[in-house]
Parts: sequence; C-alpha cells; structure tokens
Amino acid sequence: MMAKLPLSSPRWHDVDGVEAGEVEALLEQMASAAAAGSGDEWRQSWTYLAGGLLDDGIVSEGAYAALPHLVEAAAALSPAQSADFWVDMGCIMTADHRPPVPADLEAGFGAALRLAERAAVRSLLAAGTPAQVCAHLVLSCVAFAGHHTGEALRGLLAARESGLLLSCPGCGSDTEIPEFFVDPVRPPVEAPGLPDPAQVRQGGHPWGEVAAALREEAPEDAPGEEWEPFLRVARAVAAAGVPPETPGQAVLCLLAGVVAVKGAPSRAGREWARALMSLTGYFRCWDCERTWTIADGLAENPYGALPHPDPTKAWTDSDGPDAPVGSATAGPTGRAATRFRRDGNAVLAADGTPWGRITVFSDPVPGSSGGVDALAVLSLPGRPTLVAGAGDRGVVCLWDAADGRLVHDPWPGHPDRIRSMTALPRPDGRVLLASGGDTGTIALWSPVTGRPVREPAGNRPGGVTAMCTATVPDGRTLLVTATPRGAVRLRDPDTGESVGRLNPYGSPIRSIAAVPISVGHTLIAASDTAGRVHVWDPAVDDPWENGAAVQLSARALEDADHRVASVAAVPAPDRTPDRTVLATGDDHGVLMLWDLATGAPIGDGLPASTGTAGLPVIAATSLHDGRTVLVAGSRHGHTLRVWEPETGAVRHIALDVAVTCLATAGPHLIVGHDRGVLGLPLVGR
Repeated sequence: MMAKLPLSSPRWHDVDGVEAGEVEALLEQMASAAAAGSGDEWRQSWTYLAGGLLDDGIVSEGAYAALPHLVEAAAALSPAQSADFWVDMGCIMTADHRPPVPADLEAGFGAALRLAERAAVRSLLAAGTPAQVCAHLVLSCVAFAGHHTGEALRGLLAARESGLLLSCPGCGSDTEIPEFFVDPVRPPVEAPGLPDPAQVRQGGHPWGEVAAALREEAPEDAPGEEWEPFLRVARAVAAAGVPPETPGQAVLCLLAGVVAVKGAPSRAGREWARALMSLTGYFRCWDCERTWTIADGLAENPYGALPHPDPTKAWTDSDGPDAPVGSATAGPTGRAATRFRRDGNAVLAADGTPWGRITVFSDPVPGSSGGVDALAVLSLPGRPTLVAGAGDRGVVCLWDAADGRLVHDPWPGHPDRIRSMTALPRPDGRVLLASGGDTGTIALWSPVTGRPVREPAGNRPGGVTAMCTATVPDGRTLLVTATPRGAVRLRDPDTGESVGRLNPYGSPIRSIAAVPISVGHTLIAASDTAGRVHVWDPAVDDPWENGAAVQLSARALEDADHRVASVAAVPAPDRTPDRTVLATGDDHGVLMLWDLATGAPIGDGLPASTGTAGLPVIAATSLHDGRTVLVAGSRHGHTLRVWEPETGAVRHIALDVAVTCLATAGPHLIVGHDRGVLGLPLVGR
C-alpha cells in the first residue's frame, strides 16, 4: 500500500482544486466498474474532477493529494478501461505550470507515479488501442518514467499542425519549419545510434514487456524493413527502462515503434509512427547556424544537448527536408533571403563575407545610458546628423550618427522614464527635440546647446507613449502626443498646451506616425490596442470630420487577418519623389504597405518569418539610388529583417542584443537595445 493522504484528514481543507468528498465518490464508482469489468459512470465524474486538478494549464495542489488514491483505483481497472485515465493523467504530469509537490505528499505521489507507469504500460500493450490514443498513452508512460520527451511532445501531438517550431538549445532562437509534417513517408535521416548500454534504470521497471512486444510483433506490423534500425534503438531504450538521461532522439524511436506495432488500425498506426519517426532528424538554427537534433529543439533545457558536427541532411526554415543546410527563406516575390550576423564590430554574411562595420554608440560612463526605449534622428542645417536616445533612467544622450561619438554630456532632468521622442522643426530653421515620459511629462531640448528649451512639465495620466510632428496647411508645425488611455493631442510646441485633439473614439493607442500627403500637410496614422488603424487629418477642427483622411480598407485588413500593432511612414517604393506611404506591422511579423490616398494595400507585403513574432518595431529610409528599405524586428527580439518592397529582396540580421526601437539616418540603421545603441550599414561596402 502506498502512503496516501487519508480522506478524513483535516489537511484536505488546505488543498485547492478538489474536495475529499469528490474523490471518495469517484473512488466508489471506479471500484464498482473494476468489480463488474465494465461501466462508464466514473468517467464523467473523473472528467469533472480533472478540470479542477488541471485548470487552464495550471496543476493544483489537489492533484498531488487526489492522484495517489485515484491511481490505485485506476490500476484495478482492466487495461482497456483505464487507457483514457492514463492519457489524462499524463496531461496533468506534462502541464506547463506544475508547482512543486508539497513535502508531506511527496512520498505518496512518487509511489503513485511508479504504479501509474506499470498500469499504463499494461494499457499500452493491450490489443486494439486506437492509434491516436496509443500515441498519447505512450507519451504518458514516458512522462511517468521521468523522461522529458513526454512533456516536450504533448502539445505537439495535441495540435497536429503541419509546421514545427523548434528552439535552439544553444542560442535560444526559434526556427520554424512550415511544412514539416506534410507527407512524412520515409525516414528522413539515418537512425540514431544505440543508447549507452551503461545507462540502465535501476530498481526495476515495466518496459521489458514493451521491448518484447517490439521484437515479437515488429516483423509483421512495422512500417517496413527501412524502419528496422529505428526499432532496434526502440528495443534498446525499452530494455533499459527509459532512464532520464536517454537522448530524446532514441526515445522518439521508442514512441514511434510502439505506435507502429500497437496502434489500431494498423494503417493509422503506421501514419502516426511516420510522423513521430520524422522527429528523429536534425535542424539547423538560422541564427547561430549550428545543427541540433529535433528532439532537443522540442525540449526545454534538454539534458546533455550538444550540436551535431555535420549531418548529411538537416531541416532549415525553408519548406522541405532536402534543402541544403543554410538555405535561405524565399521572400514574397520568390527571391531568396540573405542572412547576416554580428561578429564583434563587424557584420558578416552567412558565408563569412564582410558586409560592413557596426558602430557602438559611446557611453559616457559604462552603464549610464542603460537600455534605450526611444530614438529620434535630428537633421540640422549645416551640421552633422544627430541621434538622440533615452530610456528608463530619464537621461537623454545625443550622438553623432556617423561615428557614435557623444556630442554633449547626457541631459538629466526628466523625472520619469522616457517613452517617446521626436524631432521638431521650427519656423526659424531650428530643429528641437521633444521627449515624453512615463508620467505624462513633456520636455523640449536644443540639440545645439544641449540644454532644455522648456523644462519637463506636466503630469498627465497614462504617460506619453508615442509622439510625432504634424504640419498643417496654415503653416503651423504641431507636436502630436498619444497615451495608452487614448488621449491624442495636438500641442503648440512653444507652450506645450493642447490646441486640438484627435481620436474621438478614445481608443487606447500603441503607435502613431506622421505621413505627409503634400507639402505642408500631414496625416496622422495610429494603431490601437485592438489592432485597428485610425487615420486623422490634424488640419480639421472637428475630430469627427475626416478632412483629407482616408481610412484603410477594412476588407483588405480582414482578408489578410492583419491586426496592426505598429505604424510607420515609408518613402514610396515606386520611387515617386516626395511621396510617402504607410507601413503597418502586426504581432506575427507581417508587414503591409498602404496608399493613404485610396486606403488600398500596395503589393503583397512581407509575410511572417522565423523569430518575427512580438510587438513590432519598424523603420524605413530611401537609399541614395532611390530604393526604399524597410527594417523590422520585434521588441526584445534578436532578429531584424531588411526588406526592399520594390524587388522583394529580404536580408536577415542576427544580433546579440535585445532590440527595443529602430530609426534610420540615411543609409544607416540605428538600433536601440537593452544595453545602449548601435549603428548598422544598410548598404554593403
């Protein structure tokens, strides 16, 4: 008898997710079914109870108190009766959020796992188990044995999607293989080597029967002679008892072998086995360019993961297993993407060819500038182009865009974290810098003197999370500020006072951009937290009137399932002089261009790619030869895409910093990140 928390113990009053009375009633139903050899009344009660033990992916403490009782009762059922119970329990054991087992319940729960493993293996070996149930059941058995592969694959089998998302054990970057599970007919690679014979589970285990079944039934029911090397590995893993240190590749052979020989009908079993066996191959991380087993890419912190030296075939983030290692992802027009990475202060292509130099913007005192959350580029008449950067320390730094040299001492004085900045041209030819803070403060600075023109002032609810500059036909230049609470104001730069408002619906704003539609006339585009885009004309007095603003096509947005999170002004990709269009980005990494004269999309846009999900950051520029270039990444991501809409060409740049914001200064990209600012060339030398 295992040590269990007595159902009469007062300790049950302190256990969440389940009550002792519910457990007692279910135990009676399970005992009746075991005695009769049939009966399903207990299943409904178990389904209800399991909902309390595992709620929205979180295991309650009640699971550790109730399961020892329930496992003992389920083990008394016939193997066919209890199969679904073991699948459900496996889901609990591989849930995303599992608190530690309380000390007073640890012994009883550990004994319950050992009994569950023995009973679940019996169900696994029963004849006629449907292939899908068999696949989930063998995962439960592996999880009860304490191997991480059970946890790594549970969500994958439940989703049954065509693609595969893998995490690099070395650098942590995600690699997506879109069509991985499409028609996995044959083994994609050679079978992995046999596991270390010294790695044998101690203390006895039930897997010897599984090894025997694979040996006895494989000749008749296995998917063919080509699978025999994989089944040989499967038998070795089972004979050793699936010890925790067994490589995930080898355990996948076991999973596939069991489903192949025990899943019913046999055709369905073979299909599930092929899908599992395809996971025994390799993939190459697009970021660090090292090759790993797919099994390690599925697991979180896999035991003993090491990069593979050079397999003959490895999946990449292209669309097939036979693509050569390091192949590129096609852009929207079919042109291949080029990959770059940072190596010290150099940008290198994938083949090691130098592309250009990285400029690390200087820090007056190491660590003084900290992470940068906002950037602004200031083009001053007759002076070098400057870059302003600021973040959570409330300090503004100003650098020379060409060499990253600090041109003034840092400007303290903001009482809060700086969330947004913009260049603000004035009628007398000066260009000032405006900054907005977390508590609603707005400041105005002179980049020439390095001193504030107007001291930070204001205490507006919600903070100033976005700002830009608008020009209106009467000749005024206005400062536009936005808050997460939906207050979008037009402000007089000289006084900071509000002279108008936009956003009459009050939608909470995430991003704004000023888009010129003619000389002296700017429209304001904004994205809200619901993924909608608003276009306003600051030249009209009534915020409910459209003026020259044309809203984006709702049908086009809906057809593209494009929920916009960020907006940016972009030089027109058709090289029309002085024409600007709107770029929008969503949390999946999709970019689209829009003509604000018609509200219609321009071209096909840029689809999502590996590592692009997250809050988008976008910047754009026009190169000396007239080409328009967009750069996009995700906030706190490590990957940038450089896209030329006119040709469809895409370049990927992998960085070793977490990106927070982007700006452009001519042919140079300015990257704000978690430790400062750096500059990258957009044109190779």
